[in-house]
Order: sequence, then C-alpha cells, then structure tokens
Amino acid sequence: MNSDSLTAVIAGLPTGPGVYQYFDEQGELIYVGKAKNLRNRVRSYFQKELESNKTRELVKRIRRIQFTTVYSEEDAFHLENTLIKEYQPRYNIRLKDDKTYPWIVIKKEPFPRIFLTRKKFDDGSEYLGPFTHSQQVRELLEFVKQIVPLRTCSLALNPKAIEKGKFKVCLEYHLGNCLGPCAGHQTAAAYASGIQQIRDLLKGNLKPVMEAVRGQMKVAAAEWRYEEAERCRQKLKFLENYRGRSVVANARVKEVDVFAGKEQQGHYFISYLMVRNGAIVQTHATRVEDPLGSCSEELLAAGIAQLRERLASTALEIVASERINYPDTSVRITLPRAGDKKVLLELAHKNLLHHIQHWISTKWKQTELDTLSNEELLEQVQEDLQLPTVPRHIECFDNSNFQGSYPVSAMVCYKNGKPSRKDYRQFHIRSVVGINDFASMQEAVSRRYQRLLREGGPFPQLVIIDGGKGQLNAAQEAIQELGLAGQMTLIGLAKNVEEIFFTGDSESLKLDYRNPSLLLIRRIRDAVHQHGLSFHQLLRSKGAIRNELENIPGIGKQTTEELLTRFRSVRNIQEQEIGALAEVVGPAKARKIVDYFRKND
Repeated sequence: MNSDSLTAVIAGLPTGPGVYQYFDEQGELIYVGKAKNLRNRVRSYFQKELESNKTRELVKRIRRIQFTTVYSEEDAFHLENTLIKEYQPRYNIRLKDDKTYPWIVIKKEPFPRIFLTRKKFDDGSEYLGPFTHSQQVRELLEFVKQIVPLRTCSLALNPKAIEKGKFKVCLEYHLGNCLGPCAGHQTAAAYASGIQQIRDLLKGNLKPVMEAVRGQMKVAAAEWRYEEAERCRQKLKFLENYRGRSVVANARVKEVDVFAGKEQQGHYFISYLMVRNGAIVQTHATRVEDPLGSCSEELLAAGIAQLRERLASTALEIVASERINYPDTSVRITLPRAGDKKVLLELAHKNLLHHIQHWISTKWKQTELDTLSNEELLEQVQEDLQLPTVPRHIECFDNSNFQGSYPVSAMVCYKNGKPSRKDYRQFHIRSVVGINDFASMQEAVSRRYQRLLREGGPFPQLVIIDGGKGQLNAAQEAIQELGLAGQMTLIGLAKNVEEIFFTGDSESLKLDYRNPSLLLIRRIRDAVHQHGLSFHQLLRSKGAIRNELENIPGIGKQTTEELLTRFRSVRNIQEQEIGALAEVVGPAKARKIVDYFRKND
C-alpha cells in the first residue's frame, strides 16, 4: 500500500475509541496501539515533524493499517493488551522476562491433589498464582505439607472404590503425611476443610488457618490426645515462622499492587509488590523493552498492565511511583505521600535499586569481556592461569544423567576464543553403572583423547573440567593412562564458589568475579551445560532413553507406567517389598521385578 493509499485509509478512520494495527511489507504485525480517537492518533504518526528516530523507523515500515472500534477507552486498553500478548509485535513495549510462570493447581477430582504446573488447562481445576519464582512455589508446597496432610498418590479415589476397600494405605499414611482417604480413614468433608486452609494460606490469609489449627490443638489436649496436640503446636510454630518471613505492611492495607519505575542508563525498570491481606506475598522486578523511546509514564503504564495480566492480579488499587493514564476505570491509582502505602512504595523502590544494580553489574561483566580482542583475552588467560602457551584451543567436559540413570557427557571446543561447534562432542557413557560422576568423567576424557591419538588430531592447550577435585583427578587419570601427561593443562571449575583447581595443588585459585579469564571460563562452562541439556532433549524426543524396567522380561510399557505412576521412580520401585508391588501388577510380575533387581544388585 503506497502513501496515498495510507492517507486515504487514515482519512476514513472513525473518530471514536479503538485499537489500530500496523503491518509491514511481509504482512507481519509490527505495532498495536489504542486510542480515544482513532483518526487523530493514527494521523499523528504520519506528521512531518516526528521527534523520535525510532518512531520514524516504524512509520517507514508501515504498509497496511487495520483497526477495530470499541465502545470505550477501557475496552481498547484490554483489547490492546490481548493483541500484544498474542502477537508480540516488534515495536511494542514488552517485559524482557517473557516466560511461563508456575502455578499451584488444586486438581478437580475426589480428594484433590495439589502440585506445581507450568501449564494451565481449562479442566475445571483451581489454579493459584502464577508465581514469579519456581523455588518460591516449591517452598510453599513444602510448607503446605507441614500444615495440612494431603494425598500425593494419583489413585482414582471414587466413593464406590473406597467403600469396597479397593485401596490400602501406603507409607505416607504411616509417616503422618496423609490421613488415608483411600481407605476411608478421612472423610471428604474433612479433606475439603484442609483444602480450604491451603487456599487461605496460599493467598496470604493466615488467620483462619491458625484459628483452625489452634482449635484442633485445644480439642486434642482436652481429650488427652497429647501427641496430636503437640503436632498442632508444631504446625502453629510453622505458621508463625511463615508469617514472620512475609513482610507485614498493615492489616488495613488489604489488597493492592505496588509498582515503582525508574530509568537508568537508557533502560526502564519496574518493581512490583503484590500485597494481599496486609502481607507481601510476591515480589518481582524486570526490565521493559522500549523500541519507540516512549516516556516514563507510558512505560510504567504498559509494564503495569502486562505484569497484572501475566500474574492474574485482581487488586482494585494500584500504588504507583508516578501518575499514569490507566484506562481501567475499575482500578484506583494511588500516589501516596505518607502512611503505610508510602512505606510499601519505598520498599518497592529499594527492591528496584537492587535489581538495577545487579543488572548493571552483570551487563558490565559481559561488556568487559567483549571489549577485549580474542588475542588479548587469551593472553590474559595465559597470564592468570600461568600456562606455558596461549590457550588458542580449549575444551570443556561436563557430566549429566537422566533421572539418576543413563549417564551422558558433553564436550565443547573453543578455538581462538570462539566456539568451534563442528568439534563439539557427545558421549553415551558405556562402562559406568548408576551415578558415578568420577568414572563417567574418566571415560569421556579417555575416549575423546584416545580418538585424537588415533587420528593424529591437534590436542588442546587447556582442558576445563566442570567439577571439583574428584572430577579433575578422574580426568587426570585418563590423561596419564593415555601417556599424554604434560601435553595439556587440566583445570577444574567448582560449581558453587567458582574457584579453579589445578591437578596436584592443594589450594585453589580464586579470581575476581569480574576477571575476564574467569568470565571466559564461565562462558565456556555454560556452553557445555547447554550442549549437554540439548543432548538430553534430543534423546528424550527420539525415545533413546528406555526405562530400566522395560529391560525386565515380561514387563512391558503399560506395566512400567502403572509402577511409575504409583511409586514415582525406578529407585522407589527397587526398594519395595514384593507385596507392595503385587498390589499394582500382580504376584507373578512382582516376583520377576524383585528377582531382576536382586540379581543386578
């Protein structure tokens, strides 16, 4: 569409509220915007005096305009957010951490299970969250287990099956982690009461949960059931500790979202506090990507809209660091000058400054590494590690295993400071049974350099082993057995504190975290991690990793799935008595499984 055609389209646009979409020459949606007056807003893009270079670049690419009229500015606001989320246009403001956040699901089934998931289905189940940190979700679930005993099995607990006595209690019941609804020891009403306590707990509403536990403790003590009363007292202690870990703002501040924004070094950052029932239940900070050079008010408003939508917030009040145009009339915008909300806003600012500082330091480290030429960088590595020659050829090894079995190794190669992907290698570990990182490392290193010996290939000047002294010594043994000692330098990079070990040295080398040599070594280590992960994903997609149970004669795929559904892992199955296995697969197959594992042991 030429400029005359675009002008004709703009002239024909309605003057009411709506959403406009810009498409480029290839028909790709490159921008979505909302407007009170569609015609005036779109026309403003095509004025001769555009201040922003980025906006001028956008306008150059527009070949087609599409629009949708709506009844109100609020409707336009919601439609714009929906389209941005669906199509991710290149020139729209977007949060940089575009990822799937985990949920806690209360499954729609008799005696519902509660577990973590990253996929939300329209199956009638209740989804709580999402949460910005998966570790936070796991801690919450672990905390839930301490307070309310729930089943973790996947049995179909329909009332008829329970009535007929089809199920028997498992070890979780005897450990006190489950009250045995499968065997009729817990009623559906009592189980539902526990589920409601968990809902309150996950939403930050601890008061009814604590009152319920305190009531159970009093009743148990009055009836001389002192062991049960003590368990209730321990639960109350857990709840007090949990409440202490939450930042309590004020009971009067019931349900608000707190947002602070700040521009730093040409980037815009947003911090978010989710306050529910007077406590901060979630915190998050992120950077906003702005292709068009928008003002801070627009960036903050766009970031708030996307974060609230992504984290499913229904709070009817937003506490913000500056005045914004937020078209959703059901939500009140507050700019506090004093009081509890001001304290919350200051805390959001504090979190934001920490996030910016961390981002800048990380970016600075990357910039510092990239400002050096490859030759300068390698010379720096030679100096820091006291190598006899410049390490123009570097190789790095890492071990991995799949659910405790089927160990594999990966190797990446860097030449002249850059990855040489044609030299990357992957190893199925053949000589090692079970989890043995040292033996797996020794095999991978041995096979790599044994082949180079046969082929007369060039050897690296530096070999990095991802691991501490154990893995490093195993690799050194392989080198010595091949008669290659002294032809290359081996170092180990410890996973936790990232200190460097040399073979034969008792003390490690600790380089500054900003040191370019350490940054390069870490970059290579991260590359071998990613290479190993890709290897596992490929194996899984091709079905190359078979379950050990399928090696047992007479045990097929369906039986394997039944066992894993019940016992969760091969190791758990291996530890079961024949009676427990027979409940799932029958006595004949249970005997085969027990005999197989005893023979292999």
